[in-house]
Amino acid sequence: MCELKIGYLEKLKLHFLEVPEPLLLKLNDNNETGKFNQRIIISVENMLSWQGGIVALVEGNDYITLSKARMKSLGVHVGDSVSCILEKDQSELGHEFPIEFQEVLSQDPDAKDRFYKLSPGKQRTIIYYINQVKSSDKKIEKCLFFMTNLKNCPEGKETMRILFGKE
Repeated sequence: MCELKIGYLEKLKLHFLEVPEPLLLKLNDNNETGKFNQRIIISVENMLSWQGGIVALVEGNDYITLSKARMKSLGVHVGDSVSCILEKDQSELGHEFPIEFQEVLSQDPDAKDRFYKLSPGKQRTIIYYINQVKSSDKKIEKCLFFMTNLKNCPEGKETMRILFGKE
């Protein structure tokens, strides 16, 4: 259990929980190498829990993004401190892998091959957006949308703009 302070990054227009360097090192078994960009499971005030990532901030400290919706749910504001439990996320991609997406990939070996060649960050982003859809039919549509865009772009030249159909 630790206390993390809520801050706000004006430049990025986002709220965050500041993670001090000693805690980063503890999460990484006191190993300096790889202490940044860790994937974690965070529980706040024994009320909310989610998978997230630790991003570099300044002077050895890092941060975890805290959405406005989560702040509202917790009833907290910038400057407040909250009780948190941080654990290393042992899952492969940091999100629950949708069953619908597993099925789409099992039926399309080319899409599966291309998906697993993407960087873990791009894979996580695709899974995140698929998980945002509630209906199973809509999830399948979203999966097909992403995989069609992925297969239509040149291998090794995948960008999020292309994957989201913006180019």
